[in-house]
Amino acid sequence: MNMNKIAMIAGIAVAATGAAAGVASEVLLEIDLSVTNQVTISATDGLASQSASASNFTGFLLADFFATPGAGFGGVLGADSGDLTTFNNPSDGTPSGFVGGSSVGLNIWSFSSDGTVDVDAGAQAFTGSATWTLDALQYADFLAGATSGDIYFGADTDDDIGAGAIFIGTYSVVPAPSALALLGLGGMTAARRRR
Repeated sequence: MNMNKIAMIAGIAVAATGAAAGVASEVLLEIDLSVTNQVTISATDGLASQSASASNFTGFLLADFFATPGAGFGGVLGADSGDLTTFNNPSDGTPSGFVGGSSVGLNIWSFSSDGTVDVDAGAQAFTGSATWTLDALQYADFLAGATSGDIYFGADTDDDIGAGAIFIGTYSVVPAPSALALLGLGGMTAARRRR
């Protein structure tokens, strides 16, 4: 079988999987780890796959974000700056991050002046961005985490995923941590060549 046929079969399989799930998976948030000891989460113009509503106190979950349960923020951390919020709700300028002790998901909550926040199917899900300063161990946890995954609305820990949280799209780490490592190696190689 030639490579074109293999690629075509793989493409059909991927399309069939998405159609079987019945839910699109558009990238709604991009996570930038390119600055040491810092994470910035920015909205894309991606459209929510489903409508969802939740308490601002609960927020949304970037599922399977960390490799180790309870990693990352290790509790609650307020953003240094940011106006990240749902497209439908005003920002209060204070988005917070949370990681439950037994969770591998990254929860974003308390980001709007509205008590209830929502997204609409087929409409832009998020707007704005937020930046958090991390210590070296937290940053290492972020670098060791996933490069992409699902976003669930109305979830603050992993156990909410099977208990009413709604899948609305995906997140992506840009550049991926492995690319950051390669950039670092490339910089070291370039420095060596200059000597």
